[in-house]
Amino acid sequence: MSSTLATPLSSQRKRRNFQKNLEGWLFALPWILGFVIWTLGPMLASLGLSFTEWDLLSPVKWIGLQNVRTMLADKLVWQALKVTSAYALTSVPLHIVFGLFLAILLNNNIRGLRFYRTAFYLPSVLSGVAVALLWRWLFSPEFGLINITLSTFGVQGPSWLGDEAWALPSFVLMSLWGVGAGAIIYLAGLQGIPTDLYEAAEVDGASGWARLWNITLPMMTPVLFFQLVVGIISALQIFTQAFIMTSGGPNNATLFLVLYLYRNAFQYFRMGYASAIAWVLFLYIFLLTLLVFRSSTAWVYYEGEMRKS
Repeated sequence: MSSTLATPLSSQRKRRNFQKNLEGWLFALPWILGFVIWTLGPMLASLGLSFTEWDLLSPVKWIGLQNVRTMLADKLVWQALKVTSAYALTSVPLHIVFGLFLAILLNNNIRGLRFYRTAFYLPSVLSGVAVALLWRWLFSPEFGLINITLSTFGVQGPSWLGDEAWALPSFVLMSLWGVGAGAIIYLAGLQGIPTDLYEAAEVDGASGWARLWNITLPMMTPVLFFQLVVGIISALQIFTQAFIMTSGGPNNATLFLVLYLYRNAFQYFRMGYASAIAWVLFLYIFLLTLLVFRSSTAWVYYEGEMRKS
């Protein structure tokens, strides 16, 4: 009797599970189609094009690894890699430091806290083109607000974007405009730290610096890890600012890799070569991200895992 009842019950469970799985796949289908058509498909197409020579008008010509050999001898590729790496190496740590410092300030109970949080976050939602045009005016050597302010203190401001030595630091300085977005994420992490840890440290007589170094920073390492990965990926793909403000000048001092990719694809119509550059950038980002993930076991602290151990 029990075996005869078990068979229809198990078949009903299977049907219900099948219906749930089918509903889940149907809900996910729009995203899956969008990913295949607009992300995976173009990626595979660019991978194929990276082994070809194509100018959008002539037939596609298979050339194998010739684009790779051309890149190894292309001085502009190495210049673009150097500029992009230098920008990421300076801007990402500055974003982390200033974002965390700002979040610590905003984590205090002060008057007008909501206003300050909104004011610091607001610049990060503005259009990249609008921000680039604004900063191009600020960096103007003749009538820019930065040099005018410096002149009031008797300091002669540099040419900024027109000076080869100051062009890349100008972009790093401009990148701090959006530090408020990271500060909001840090603020969420700070508010998730148990207050009893700070209370216990105060009872033991720990100073503010000791609490910061031994409680705040270790508990914030998962957030710092996330921001580091996202920051590296974002910094290595900078394009809009350089395209609008300097077009890679002066003397290729701001020739970022994505800008050089754009030139080859849509100015020189070397689609195969541009695709090869794109995959070099992808591999570069992938290797750096993998390196950060591998290193995370040595410095990222997860409270739940430590408690289990």
